[in-house]
Amino acid sequence: MPMYWNEDQDMLADSARPFIAGNAPVSHMRALRDAGDSHGFSPDVWRQFAEMGFTGILAGEADDGLGLGHVEAGIVLEEIGRNLTPSPFLSTAVGAVTALNMAGDHIRQRWMPGIVAGESVAALAFEETTRHRPHRVAATATKSGNGFRLDGAKQFVAHGHVADVLLVTARSSGDESDRDGITLFAVPRDTDGVTADADRLADASMAARVMFDGVEVDGDAVVGEVGRGADVLDRVLGAVRTGAAAELVGVANGAADMTTAYLRERKQFGQIIGSFQALQHRAAHLYCEMEVARAAVLKAQQALDEGDPEAERHVHVAKAMAGNSAALAVQEAVQMHGGIGMTDEYDVGFYMKRQRVLAEMFGDADYHADRLARLSGY
Repeated sequence: MPMYWNEDQDMLADSARPFIAGNAPVSHMRALRDAGDSHGFSPDVWRQFAEMGFTGILAGEADDGLGLGHVEAGIVLEEIGRNLTPSPFLSTAVGAVTALNMAGDHIRQRWMPGIVAGESVAALAFEETTRHRPHRVAATATKSGNGFRLDGAKQFVAHGHVADVLLVTARSSGDESDRDGITLFAVPRDTDGVTADADRLADASMAARVMFDGVEVDGDAVVGEVGRGADVLDRVLGAVRTGAAAELVGVANGAADMTTAYLRERKQFGQIIGSFQALQHRAAHLYCEMEVARAAVLKAQQALDEGDPEAERHVHVAKAMAGNSAALAVQEAVQMHGGIGMTDEYDVGFYMKRQRVLAEMFGDADYHADRLARLSGY
């Protein structure tokens, strides 16, 4: 496929860009933070996302969704990143919908309508350790009657304290590090035995440590097949890693746009600093790195949409390159702004904080470089 958006995708971008910039810009995130908001996002803005059709981008037409793909979801995520919009879009409209698309009718009919309507939020409860190791699952799913009893703990669960449904990995058989034996469950957050302790992350977003203490669920809560949850998990991880990469591209572009504007107006020694050759070289280098990362992300999105057997490789490349280019963008932004870039009153620092959180989410650059090397036989 060509490495650029088609006409319909350009139209989606033309709709998403002014909508998100107008309804949830950086000032919106700052206002939520300064108000001490414990929700982590605005439910009103989430419903407006639904009115625009964004929440149903990956949902099938049978579920009142748009039946589009990861390229289109990435267009929305790029604008979310550019504006630092607090939103459950990545975990809910990308991660959870990807899982629900592989679920039975009972689960899909229970949760998909609320997500598409912007009334429900989902959280991904996959992580248990301080590093990204999604297939290392110690939480247990013990057979109980016609269902299971869940015990264990998950951490770094974005919006886990306010989500309506938690997608939880638990081990129904095998050892902690086995791929086989993982089962994925859709668990209502208000189920007895589920507790969530929320923390504010570096970028002012909210994530929770979620405990499962003798949580009873019936067999209908299983997403996919018992013991074969890794198959669903891999599909979800491919989607959210690529989505996070697209958001990182947006973060990089938002920081770069602020920096370019600053270089065109700030004066030193009576000259616009953008005329200094050293800064021009740094800006040109940054632009090249960002464009390469954007191409890598688009390739991963297209590979997922096409069912390319090499999609996993492209996803690892995209997440690593987007994380590295966004890191360069925010570092250059702060440095080229000088002292003002270090102040909380100026927005550019927020881009650095968001980049750090997104870079770690679903695996950092080192994790994905290692996975790519292992896939290549090293």
